[in-house]
Amino acid sequence: MFETLQTKLNAVFDKLASRGRLSEQDVELALREVRLALLEADVNYKVVKDLVARVKERAVGAEVMRSLTPAQQVVKIVHEELLKTLGEPAHLDFSGTPPHVIMLVGLQGAGKTTMAGKLALTMRKNNRRPLLVAADTYRPAAVTQLEVLGKQIDIPVFSEGTKVPPPEIVSHALRRAREGAYDVVILDTAGRLQINDDMMRELEQIKAIARPKEILLVADAMTGQEAVNVAKGFHERVGLTGLILTKVDGDARGGAAISMREVTGVPIKFLGVGEKLDALETFHPDRLATRILGMGDMLTLIEKAGETIDRAEAERMSRKLVKGEFNLEDFLQQLQQVKKMGPLTQLLDMIPGMGRLTQNLAPEVTDKQFRQIEAIINSMTPEERRNPQILNGSRKRRVARGSGTTVTDVNDLLNQFRQMQRLMKQLGQGGRGPRGGLMDLLRG
Repeated sequence: MFETLQTKLNAVFDKLASRGRLSEQDVELALREVRLALLEADVNYKVVKDLVARVKERAVGAEVMRSLTPAQQVVKIVHEELLKTLGEPAHLDFSGTPPHVIMLVGLQGAGKTTMAGKLALTMRKNNRRPLLVAADTYRPAAVTQLEVLGKQIDIPVFSEGTKVPPPEIVSHALRRAREGAYDVVILDTAGRLQINDDMMRELEQIKAIARPKEILLVADAMTGQEAVNVAKGFHERVGLTGLILTKVDGDARGGAAISMREVTGVPIKFLGVGEKLDALETFHPDRLATRILGMGDMLTLIEKAGETIDRAEAERMSRKLVKGEFNLEDFLQQLQQVKKMGPLTQLLDMIPGMGRLTQNLAPEVTDKQFRQIEAIINSMTPEERRNPQILNGSRKRRVARGSGTTVTDVNDLLNQFRQMQRLMKQLGQGGRGPRGGLMDLLRG
């Protein structure tokens, strides 16, 4: 979501770094470009004005001007002020007696129903017993959609069709939750405009009945600055406790994420990072700030790896790597594990410095390279995967035909794989080898 903003900010900081010592005019010019980059990213004008003013006040101080690395000091200040704008980390409130009610609100089409399923799955991972409630009686398919989602993730859904008024459905659902010892109730309410008085009054009625611990606005990151107005409208009527931004994996300019917390004072609690039901991230302001400034996000990457990669299997693979026994069959297995973590460019962006290397790589390019590597390895016999040195000319031609590639592609993969094997073996023995590995394989 933040690729364009990240690119522009990095260009500004690179210019500063090339100047060595900075004058006040250098800082002024740089901050003007920072201001433009933020405005083009759809950040609210008032938020940009305040953020840049705070950065300027600190950046023209003696501490920065006399520093040996003034450009790095400016980046540090921008990072700290951006972090201040994004706010402190905020968690869901589960204090008091269960069931704890989470009420989802927002515009139609923001993705509330899918988000209800994602939240329920997250709650179960955290050892809670969630109950989904179909309280959207206005969109014909909403009840069915939630029931289908519930079956997919094996989480119960309370529904009474589309004839019963939503406040009554919620009242009945709470009784069911207490009887069934469910400790979290997630209400999927109908989409509505914040200026529709009748629909907002219905939300107020639901709130009075449910007494939710959390009222979360589900906002589409693609709506840009309008998301700020939506958040303000809902907050004034029902008192939001948090925000969930959806579609942040798309080509939204990212301004909503930076603006909404500052303008409304309501914290962002989750980010929807994909269509799959497990594509939900807890919002960490510090991680997002470092990602925006091109510093990577290793903590999120480690968490993703922990969720998808089997620890015992990873240790077994590590032992094979350092012994030089890692073969193409193992490599294929590792590729498939990495694919479960998400799009490759998204993962590489989380590694410090890699964001710049992948700026010109479209997601479909790296996905295509992934598929090509898989196709080549899958076209080999089990014996060839375990002992690639037996691949002679005729075998390579067969593999190339079977994978829809060329012999050159097969040779490139084998050469890069051998280089990676040597590197890993040297690292395991405490030595230092040449560059290599997955990025080189993908570059082909």
